[in-house]
Amino acid sequence: MSVPQRVRVVGAGLLGTSIALALRVRGVDVTLTDTSPVSAALAADMGGGRLASDDDASPDVVVVAAPPDVTAAVIAAELQRWPEATVTDVASVKNAVVGAVRELAGVEAAARYVPGHPMAGRERSGAVAARSDLFEGRTWVVCPDGADAERVREVVSLAEAVGARVVTMAPEEHDTAVAAVSHVPQLAASLVAAQLRDLSEAAVGLSGQGVRDVTRIAASDPLLWTQILAGNAGAVRPVVDRVLAELTAVRDALRAVEDPAAPSAGDGLGPGPRAILAGTIAAGQDGQARIPGKHGTPPTTYATVAVVVPDEPGSLGRLFVVVGESGVSVEDLRLEHDASVAAGLLEIDVLPVRAEVLREALAAKGWSVHVLETH
Repeated sequence: MSVPQRVRVVGAGLLGTSIALALRVRGVDVTLTDTSPVSAALAADMGGGRLASDDDASPDVVVVAAPPDVTAAVIAAELQRWPEATVTDVASVKNAVVGAVRELAGVEAAARYVPGHPMAGRERSGAVAARSDLFEGRTWVVCPDGADAERVREVVSLAEAVGARVVTMAPEEHDTAVAAVSHVPQLAASLVAAQLRDLSEAAVGLSGQGVRDVTRIAASDPLLWTQILAGNAGAVRPVVDRVLAELTAVRDALRAVEDPAAPSAGDGLGPGPRAILAGTIAAGQDGQARIPGKHGTPPTTYATVAVVVPDEPGSLGRLFVVVGESGVSVEDLRLEHDASVAAGLLEIDVLPVRAEVLREALAAKGWSVHVLETH
């Protein structure tokens, strides 16, 4: 099916503006509206389309990118205003929204609503953080529950047009999945980052790449995430319960190591405290190994090529020229700065069979480089 040619985007935040930008690149006529005129104007100024007006023709598809707590009401209003249009949304909670839309708009109108959720985002919010390539290679969940087949095809076509990989799920299945892969990870990152608030400057200064990786998404918008967590509370709570049970076991194991005389230490009724700690780390390895690779491909083993990069203008540019000339495809990058010296360590993930090729190419140009263990 061809890409919808007239799309109305309601909500000029990160996702709405990014969708608009991606569609404009593909020549789609996009109109923009937001409860904040400034946000809508900014999205338009960035190239996301033109501001909506009362004279606009009926859109083929309406994309609702409103805050989660008002998404259902906005969808119902758009279904009523545009009786021929397909309406979809980008909210990260689906089951509650689907039920509310049917109640507000009626079952017949709700057949034109196709629930959607692109699994993409950034720590920054608003139109200013939008990117036209935000959805490239990302998963876009479509929940056809009760929607007309032709409407579903329109939304799938739109998602694929912006570079996403479409996955179909029932609303309940979606909410259970995102509770584990998105919502609880946000909570975990926020809880870990919160432990840094009262540390001394010297202690925080020891932060390395590990704590940066774990806490990266802790910079997210509190209001948005309060709405998301409240909207998916029924699916999030069981995951939190499981995490809490495992954390309790870890706490008790640490207590037993600290005090060998504690009743739980060496009682012979189950694994010892060190076995519990080791099992927790090993279980994490097993779970991490299941995370898909790029573009939804099966997990892949990579080798890491570590390069010392002087903290000087142009250093990264010169290095990337050598990487490009080597012909080695880069799978991922991480740059960590060393506070004690004027240099950084750039870790480049590549396929193991290509690691030595990249190492030799960089070493030949004078770079200090090492191949680390595969992971």
